[in-house]
Amino acid sequence: MNSLLLAAAFAMVVRSLAANRLDRWHLGAPLVMVLAGVAVGLAEPSGIADGLNTESVQHAAEIILAVLLFADATEVRAGRLWGAYPGLVARVLLVAMPVSIAVAALLGWLLFPALPWEVLLLLACVTVPTDFAPAEKLVRDRGLSARVRSTLNVESGYNDGIITPLFLFALILAGDDTQERTPLEALGTVLPFAVKALVAGVVIGALLGWLMDLAHQAGWVSDQSARVAVLLAPLLTFTATVAIDGNGFVASFVCGISFRYVHRLLKARRVRTGRAEARSDALNTDLHLLEDVTGLLTMTMWFVVGIAAVLTFYLGVSWRVLLFCAAVLTVVRLGPVFLALTGSRMRRRERLLVGALGPRGTTTIVFGLLAFNKLPVGDAADTILTVTVVCVLGSVVLHGVGATPFQRLLAKWNAGMTKPEAR
Repeated sequence: MNSLLLAAAFAMVVRSLAANRLDRWHLGAPLVMVLAGVAVGLAEPSGIADGLNTESVQHAAEIILAVLLFADATEVRAGRLWGAYPGLVARVLLVAMPVSIAVAALLGWLLFPALPWEVLLLLACVTVPTDFAPAEKLVRDRGLSARVRSTLNVESGYNDGIITPLFLFALILAGDDTQERTPLEALGTVLPFAVKALVAGVVIGALLGWLMDLAHQAGWVSDQSARVAVLLAPLLTFTATVAIDGNGFVASFVCGISFRYVHRLLKARRVRTGRAEARSDALNTDLHLLEDVTGLLTMTMWFVVGIAAVLTFYLGVSWRVLLFCAAVLTVVRLGPVFLALTGSRMRRRERLLVGALGPRGTTTIVFGLLAFNKLPVGDAADTILTVTVVCVLGSVVLHGVGATPFQRLLAKWNAGMTKPEAR
C-alpha cells in the first residue's frame, strides 16, 4: 500500500509541475495518471484484485463520490438551477438519459445473456453518466455555441446525482447472498433512504449557505476558513445522513444544490435592496479549495483505472465488452440525445455535437469500483470491472487524445457556416 501511495503521489507531482507543457503535448491528467497506474500495476500484478476488492477501497470510493457529487452540484455556473437553457437540459437529463440507460441495459442483455437483469442495470448506470474530466478543452471550446456549452456543463454536473438512486437500487438487488431482496423490497429500502437524504441535503445545504453568508457579512470568516468549511460540507452531510440511515450520496448532491441556491438568493436580495456585498465573488473564492481537492481525487481515480487496466488485461477483454463499450460511447448516447432535442431551438449540428460529446470519467470509475466491491466474486463483478476500465480508457482516447482533431473539425464546420447563431 505504501508503494502505491508513493507512486501515485510521485505521478501527481510530475503531472502538476509540468501541467502546461504536458497539455501542449495533449497529455492531460487522465492519460498521465492512467499510464502511471499501468506502470505500477505491471510491477505488482499479483495483488491487484485483492487490493481493489477491500473494504478500505470501498469506503474511499464512497467518500470520493460524495465529494464529487457536492462539487458537481456547486459548479454549475449559469445562475439558475438548470442553467441558461433549462428546456434543453431537461430534455437531455429527463428524456435522453433514461432512454440511454434502457438501451444500454438492452444491449447488455443481448451481449451478456448470462448476467441477471439487475447487473445489466448496474452496467448501464456505470457507463451512461458523462464527466468532462477527460475532455475539459472540448466543453470550453468557444467554437461550440453557448447553447451547447451550457447544456453539456449542466448535464455533466447533474447526471451523476440524478442517476445515483437508480444505481444504488440496482446495487441492492444485485448484492451478495445476505442482501438479496425482491424489487419491491429494494424499492422499500431505497425510498426511505432517499427521502431522508433529500431532507438532510436541503437543510444542511441551506443552513450552511445562510451561515456562510452571515459570516462573510460580519467579517467573522477568513478566506482560508471559508474554503475549509466548504470542503467539509460534503463530508459532514454524508456522515450525518448515513447516521440517520439515509442515502449519503443523494444528500451530498442535494446539499450542493441547496448551498449554491441559498447563496445566490441572498446575494440577489441584497442587490435588489442596494446592500450588495463588497466581495461579490465570495462563493467562487470559497470553492477554490474544493475544486483543488476534487482535482486531486480525480487524478487518484485515474491512477486506479491504470492499475485496474492491468488486471483487466489478465482477465481478458472479449469482443462483447469491446462492442458494448464502443456502442455506449457513441450511438447509445448520440441517438437518444439527438431525438430528445428534436423540435428544440438547437440546430441539427448542435444536436449532433451534444450527443457526440459524452466523455466518461470519475463517476463511471467510482460507480464501477463500488459495484465491483459489493458484488459477489465471480463473472458479474469481473464484467463490471472490465467494462468500467475499457469504457473510461476508450473515452480517454476518443474524447481526450481525439480532442484536438475534433477541435480542428469544429473550426472547419464553423468556417463554413454563414448563418449567424440564433440565441
